[in-house]
Amino acid sequence: MTPVPDTVASSIDLPRSVDVVIIGGGIIGASSAYELAKKGLRVALCEKGRIAGEQSSRNWGFCRQQGRDPAEIPLIIDSLRRWRRMSEELGEDIGYRPTGCLYFADSPAQEADFEAWLEHAKLHQLDSRMINAAEVDKMIPDAAGRFRAALYTASDGRAEPTRATPAIARAAKQRGVHILTNCAVRGLEFEAGRVSGVVTERGRIAASAVVGAGGVWSEMFCSRHGLELPQLETESSVMRTGPAPEIFEGALWNRGFAMRRRLDGGYTIANGAASMCDITPRTFRHMSKFWANFKKERRRLRLRFGKRFLEDFSTPRNWSLHRPGPFEATRVLDPEPNRQILDEALENLCNMFPAFQEVDIVERWAGRIDVTPDAVPVISPTADVPGFFIASGFSGHGFGIGPGAGRLVADLVNGDHPIVDPTPFRLDRF
Repeated sequence: MTPVPDTVASSIDLPRSVDVVIIGGGIIGASSAYELAKKGLRVALCEKGRIAGEQSSRNWGFCRQQGRDPAEIPLIIDSLRRWRRMSEELGEDIGYRPTGCLYFADSPAQEADFEAWLEHAKLHQLDSRMINAAEVDKMIPDAAGRFRAALYTASDGRAEPTRATPAIARAAKQRGVHILTNCAVRGLEFEAGRVSGVVTERGRIAASAVVGAGGVWSEMFCSRHGLELPQLETESSVMRTGPAPEIFEGALWNRGFAMRRRLDGGYTIANGAASMCDITPRTFRHMSKFWANFKKERRRLRLRFGKRFLEDFSTPRNWSLHRPGPFEATRVLDPEPNRQILDEALENLCNMFPAFQEVDIVERWAGRIDVTPDAVPVISPTADVPGFFIASGFSGHGFGIGPGAGRLVADLVNGDHPIVDPTPFRLDRF
């Protein structure tokens, strides 16, 4: 089984003209649509499958400030402000709870890394702090004596991925956004050297601006239009339990496993330090830009060479806008979870918390994550394609930062003063 996001009814009619078309119905696309509609713009959101069908419903559900790249901290601060009021604003419970985030330090080197990151937290007056072994034992009694220290941020939170993005999309629809599911965008149209609209499988939509928020599909779409977006993908496997004893009410991470308390009384669980990375032709195209970060993250990446190489090799880099293309061929990307990675996580979890040996694993799934060379997203206009904006490459951080990212996208598209400095997210940094 895979997570089933809440339903969002598709708009029936294809609009002939809007101000902005958004490509992709994940949390970035839905948040961007919602914020643009709040600014009074006419918006159409086109999703090739269903809203939140891919990574936006498959992620861990962490809404965290701690451990962020310094470039992302202002944006996650804004996002958490939005998360805190979102259920009230949308009129439905999206599962957000300010329950804190805890990262265990299991070595002096890791403790030193956390201490170094705290220097960035202090600049932004975050409540992040190191807690010692005694405080760890008090907070997590079942882990007594196992950890020397932990990084803790009480103001961080968690939310339910299957609820949040659909709720944002429904709120956008109430504000007049055309939500078009099972409606792939095949490509851009141009007039006088700038974007004039998109061609979808259901017809053309005229627009003066288009936002590409397609997650792992963004690199392929950009390549079709002569844009180089240095983006690859990793694959994360996740599972959830039935009702389980409460270990910690928030989000918890260490090298052996990661876990997040759910509203249903269970836990979402993943391996804290293992992701699959398929070698594909795109790997070689972008290798020079990724090499430095690959060496840094090599320990947690498990390389695989197989069918993904052939799939990528056989997928055209150019296609007609008048015939079905690669996006229509895969409505919802649904990779098989890696049992070995999940079994390792479960073993690590049970070794630390033996009560989990009696807890049922009710669901396992996997999702593909769009990654940039510096693990910081691209939220940017494109100089070579005027009128086209990219919001992609969130590198596994997109769910928590999504509401703020949507507002930044809306500011850039509408030419407003941005909520945060957009310079760290520009495409041309590469």
